[in-house]
Amino acid sequence: MLRSADALRQLAVTSLERRGAPYEMAQLQADLLIEAELRGLPSHGLQRLPRLLVRIDRKLADPRARGAKSWSGQGFLTMDGQRGLGPVVMMEAMRELEDAVATCGIAVAAIRNANHIGMLAYYAEAAATAGLIGIIISTSEALVHPHGGTQAMLGTNPIAVGIPAGKEPFILDLATSVVSMGKIHNHALRGAPIPAGWAVDAAGRPTTDPEAAKFGAIAPFGGAKGYGLGLAFELLVATLAGSNVAPEVRGTLDDRHPATKGDLLILIDPRAGAGNAATLAAYLDQLRSSRPADPERPVAIPGDGSRARRTKALSSGIHVPDALLDRLSALAAA
Repeated sequence: MLRSADALRQLAVTSLERRGAPYEMAQLQADLLIEAELRGLPSHGLQRLPRLLVRIDRKLADPRARGAKSWSGQGFLTMDGQRGLGPVVMMEAMRELEDAVATCGIAVAAIRNANHIGMLAYYAEAAATAGLIGIIISTSEALVHPHGGTQAMLGTNPIAVGIPAGKEPFILDLATSVVSMGKIHNHALRGAPIPAGWAVDAAGRPTTDPEAAKFGAIAPFGGAKGYGLGLAFELLVATLAGSNVAPEVRGTLDDRHPATKGDLLILIDPRAGAGNAATLAAYLDQLRSSRPADPERPVAIPGDGSRARRTKALSSGIHVPDALLDRLSALAAA
């Protein structure tokens, strides 16, 4: 069923406000979910809201918390998220770092005890729009098997990078797994099989059944390279944030445990370097106009596709499965 972004945003805001979230915080959490929907990432969109509302009801998420801050020197901030909504805590950290970046040129926030922060591109774009380079890394439950293994031992450990580059910033957002677990859950919600190679089941056998994959393990992207990169992020975040490593992480895909993953935010003032946005923008346009392998599909830059999908969805609406829409409507009315 197609619905406008504004109508769905209001539905989410109402659900959150009725559970005690101040309007500003409800708007921020809802905006992140709707932006994921607009950009064609329903795995990080409204399907996450029912679980989040249950987490609030069970006191696993505090819809009023902004996080407790502690500075180590001028450029390193540690935050206890106090079980706050992920986007609220992350944007609070970004506001804190902006002042430090003006002085130091670079600043880092390491966050623990905050709920799921959702689509990382949201924060990378916010940083780049403010004229800063943003790097965001997050961890998750053990969902990914190591290269050469079949048991879930690592998180999906995504990274996003935002760089000011003229009219449109460069935005990269990817997991170090072949796919996010949220996308597998979305396939299960829609009753659609997953592609071969995405995951193994609980016994370590390759599967195209999303329900079986939910209890198995996702493959790292690029074999040994994705495995190594994901492991590096796992260790980096756990070291700086003091968060759990993947086998002990809970709380991003369940409504029974506190969230124990970690998040890392790095902001850099590009004026501290020697490059400039105009040069980067010209280079990106060169890439777009370079010779494609398929004449019907021009070369694209990371972020181009999501911007195009967003523009289309704003005019045509967002498709939400009927079952999910009914559940969201009932939760908003509760």
